[in-house]
Formats: sequence, structure tokens, C-alpha cells
Amino acid sequence: MAALVVLFNLKDEASKAAYEEWAQTTDVPTVKGLKSIDDFKVFSLNSVMGSEASPPFQYCEVILINNMETLGPELETDTMKRVAGEFQAFADNPIFIIAEQIA
Repeated sequence: MAALVVLFNLKDEASKAAYEEWAQTTDVPTVKGLKSIDDFKVFSLNSVMGSEASPPFQYCEVILINNMETLGPELETDTMKRVAGEFQAFADNPIFIIAEQIA
């Protein structure tokens, strides 16, 4: 199974409360509704284990993908383009990593 891992910080002008509300009410339900997606979780990254340092990112999204071939066309819909644009208004240079489960 493949996963998309997205690491990001919010833009300086973005509200944490507004992003988290949008993630819960728009982003997660919309993406989870795609046929190519099995699950979607958003994590707030709060601390570095065993350290007083802050994590390098504020958030991590993990999207479990059941079909990469189906995902592409699903991301091209007007709805997903709108959601992606809204995400880009919150996220400051997000990093999108494709991962493959090994165990």
C-alpha cells in the first residue's frame, strides 16, 4: 500500500484554529471520499521525543492510497482543485512524500 505523507508549517498569516477547522470539515472528509483513498489522518506535531526542541514541522498528513492510477484523475476534479487551493493558502511550502508500506 502506498501513502502520501505531507509535512508542513502554516503560513505566518494563517490561523491555527481556522486551518484545523477546515481540515476537519473540508479537507479530510473530501479526500476520504475519493475511491482511491483508504484513510486520511492529520497530526499536529507537538514535541521531539527526549528533547526540548520543537519539531521542524507543525503538521503531518498521512493519506493511505489504494490505487495510484485512480488517484491522478480524482485529483483533477474541480472539487479537488478547490480543496488543494485552499490547502495551499494555509500551508507554507509543504513537502509531499510518496511512501510504500514494507511491514
